[in-house]
Amino acid sequence: MSIRVYTDGACRGNPGPGGWGAIIFRDNEEIELFDGDKITTNNQMEMMAAIKALEYLKDEDQKILLYTDSDYLRQGITSWIVKWKNNNWRTAAKKAVKNKELWILLDKLVQELNIEWHWVKGHSGDPGNEKADNLANKGADLAC
Repeated sequence: MSIRVYTDGACRGNPGPGGWGAIIFRDNEEIELFDGDKITTNNQMEMMAAIKALEYLKDEDQKILLYTDSDYLRQGITSWIVKWKNNNWRTAAKKAVKNKELWILLDKLVQELNIEWHWVKGHSGDPGNEKADNLANKGADLAC
């Protein structure tokens, strides 16, 4: 058995008010998580959706299949983060990594769980992604 998680972020302006949403499919239940921030960025909300979902599942020992429409999130946590940590949180261009605190938090959660990361095209009719998008927009509505 595995747990499926869909995450998404939304922002009204970048930066601006935004929201994050996550839907967790575990056994026969659907768990909806969402919230918002008054001043944020889309990338921060994409990251926060994954962070909050993984915090919710922090004691889980089943494999987690996490689906995101953010290549920034998927590539960042599966590939770029290794180089960033080795370069003292600097990019290849020697600039400070944006959202460092969120990356550190996400990295810690990832170390404790069995996660398989997947990218899905946003707004393409994937039911899980559409639900996560709706939740992210609910979060953004709360922040406005």
